[in-house]
Amino acid sequence: MPIRELEYPPSNPALLQHPEEKYLIFYSSRIDGKLWCPDCVAIENKVQEIFGGESNSAVVVYVGQKAEYRDPANPFRGEPWNISSIPTIIRLQDGKEDGRLEERDLRDLDRLLPFVGTR
Repeated sequence: MPIRELEYPPSNPALLQHPEEKYLIFYSSRIDGKLWCPDCVAIENKVQEIFGGESNSAVVVYVGQKAEYRDPANPFRGEPWNISSIPTIIRLQDGKEDGRLEERDLRDLDRLLPFVGTR
């Protein structure tokens, strides 16, 4: 299944309550086609390699521009996702969070690959 994308602001945040995908990938939104978050840029190609095939279904959730993301009212900062840093990848099991990796942990293949079950 290809990576699905959900733009900010989400037209229906409830769609993430029971996603079809097993992984939620929270990224900064894009400015002129580029992610504004340096850590998101650093892992973008790796994420495409890992999740772009058929084995690991994922949805990329864009959390907004800098000001939108930093706003405490951002819908991803509170329950149920509690996103405090980006990038963040959440693994789901039966629609509930089963684990998460954040920011620089995502650059470490020794942590990322076992997390997504490719090792």
